[in-house]
Amino acid sequence: MRTLSCDLLVIGSGAGGLSAAVTAAHHGLDVVLIEKDTAMGGATAWSGGWMWTPRHPLHEGPREDIEQPRTYLKNALGRRYDADRVDAFLHAAPHMVGFFHEKTATRFVDGGGIADIHGDLPGASEGGRQVGPKPVNGWRLKPSLLRKLTRQMYETSFLGMGIMAGPDLQKFLHVMSGPRNFAHAAWRVGLHTVDMAVRRRGMQLVNGPALIARLAKSADDLGVRTYVDAPAKRLLLEGKAVCGAVVATPRGEVEVRARRGTVLATGGFPNDAERTAALFPKGTGENHKTLSPATTTGDGIRMAEEAGAVLDTSGASPAAWCPVSLVPFANGRVGRFPHIIDRGKPGVIGVLRDGRRFVNEADGYHQYVDAMIRATPEGEEVASWLICDHRYQRRMPFGMSRPFPLPRFPYLRNGYLRHGRTLEELSVACGIDPTQLRRTVDEFNAGAIRGIDPEFGRGRTAYNRKSGDFAHGPNPSLGPIENAPFYAIKVYPGSFGTFAGLRADAHARVLDAAGDPIEGLYAVGTDQANVLGGHYPSGGINIGPAMTFGYVAARHAAGVTGYEVEV
Repeated sequence: MRTLSCDLLVIGSGAGGLSAAVTAAHHGLDVVLIEKDTAMGGATAWSGGWMWTPRHPLHEGPREDIEQPRTYLKNALGRRYDADRVDAFLHAAPHMVGFFHEKTATRFVDGGGIADIHGDLPGASEGGRQVGPKPVNGWRLKPSLLRKLTRQMYETSFLGMGIMAGPDLQKFLHVMSGPRNFAHAAWRVGLHTVDMAVRRRGMQLVNGPALIARLAKSADDLGVRTYVDAPAKRLLLEGKAVCGAVVATPRGEVEVRARRGTVLATGGFPNDAERTAALFPKGTGENHKTLSPATTTGDGIRMAEEAGAVLDTSGASPAAWCPVSLVPFANGRVGRFPHIIDRGKPGVIGVLRDGRRFVNEADGYHQYVDAMIRATPEGEEVASWLICDHRYQRRMPFGMSRPFPLPRFPYLRNGYLRHGRTLEELSVACGIDPTQLRRTVDEFNAGAIRGIDPEFGRGRTAYNRKSGDFAHGPNPSLGPIENAPFYAIKVYPGSFGTFAGLRADAHARVLDAAGDPIEGLYAVGTDQANVLGGHYPSGGINIGPAMTFGYVAARHAAGVTGYEVEV
C-alpha cells in the first residue's frame, strides 16, 4: 500500500473542511484534503452560503456586545445551551470572518438585512449577524480548480444561473416593475447565456458555489493538496490516538499519515437510511428528502465510532429541517426544491390534508417542518400543501414554477403544480378536506386584508416582514388568496443535513464515552454534534459554526494562540 504523509488530514470539502484546511496551511502546516465525491463542495455548494457569525467585523452598524447574542441563544436553546461550546463559537466567529476576509482569497459581504428568526426573544437582532460570500467570476479561476468544484444546484437556480439573496434576488422578483430591474436581469441572463455556450456551466458564481470557489482558491494558493474521488475507508490508530486514514483512490488504497491531526468533515449522515430511520421522528427517516449530496452516508461518524467516539443524539432535532417539493423532470430525474423564499411572501399559506394551517409560514424553514411533523397525526404521511392564487403565481416564484413572463404549463403538465378553478376543485386534486380548506382560506383572508394573522401572528417579527414583499402593504408577509384559479404544491420534510453528530469539545476535539478527547481527531460541520443543541435560531447556523470550528480545530492542531486579525 502506498503511503502519503502530511501534518493535517482533512476528510471532506464543504465549508468546515475547507476552513480547517486553509487555516492550517496559513499557519504553516502541510495539509492534505480528500473528498469522497468527484467534485468539492459538499452540501455547502448547494446552499445559500450565508453564515451566522455574530459580532463580525464587516457589519457597518454599532458593534454589539457578546452578551447580546449570548442572551439570545440562552433563550432560544433553553436547557440545551452548552456554555463552553457556544462561548467558543461566539468568541472565535468574528475572528474567523476577519481572518478569511483579510488573509485569504475568501471575501464576504455583510448580510445586514437578515434578522434572527425568534424576533420576540431577548437578545434577538433585526440584522447584522450574517455574512455571505462575495460573488466570483469563474473565468478568473484556474481551469484545473474549476473542474474540481460542484456545480450550482439546478433547482435553486434560474436555468442553471445562481441568483444571490439580497438586491440581486429582489431585482429578479420585481423584474417587470421597472426598467432598471429588467436591465439587471437581462444583463445577468445574457452573461449566463454566453457562459453556457462557451463553458457549458454557469461562471458567475454566487451563494454556496461562490463560498466554495473562494475557499478552494484560498486552499490552492496556500499549497493544500486536494484529491477528489478519494473516500476515506478507516482511521489509522496508534494505541488510542488517530494518526491518519486509509483512503481509496482510482489507483488503489493509500495510507495517509497525519502528524498533527485528522479533521472529519464528511457531512453527517442524511443519506444513511438505517441511522435516519432509527433517529428521525414519525417515519421521516425513510421518506425525508435531504438536500445533501448522495455521498453523505455517515462515513466520518462511523469511522470515529470505531475509534471510540460517541454519537450525540440529545439535541432538540436530529436534522436541520427544510420543506422540500419533488420536481419531475422530462429526463426522468426527480429534483428536490427547497421552499425557502416563497412561504413568507404575501398570498401563500400551508395546510395539512385536513385543510387547516399549522404554523406561521413566514417563520424559519426548520420551524415549518418541525411544526408539520408535530401536527401530523401518528401513522399518516408527513406532508403539507402550499396554496396560492393566480395573482400570486404570476407575480412571485412558487416552488419551481416561475412568475410571468415564464410559462407555468410545464409544471401543470407534469403534476408538480395542482390547480383548480375553485378551492373546492383544488381540494379534490390534492386530497384536502374541501370544507375546511374553504373555511381556512376565508378566515385567513379576513385578517390578511387588514394585515393581521390572529391564529399565528404572521408578520409580527422582523424576520417575517423581511421574508415578505417590501412593496406590499399593510403587512409585507400577508396577502389574501382570492383570485381563481388556485394552485398547490405538495411539500415533504427535507433537510439541509443532520444535527446529531459526534460529541466534541470547545476545540472541536472528538470525545470518547468517558468525555475525554481522542488524540489527533477533530470533527467539524455536521460531523460534529450541533453546537446550538438541534435548534435553528437564525439563518446561516449550519455554515457559520462549520467555518468557525474548522478554524478553531486547525488552530488547535497547529498549536496557535492569539488571533491574526483583531476585531
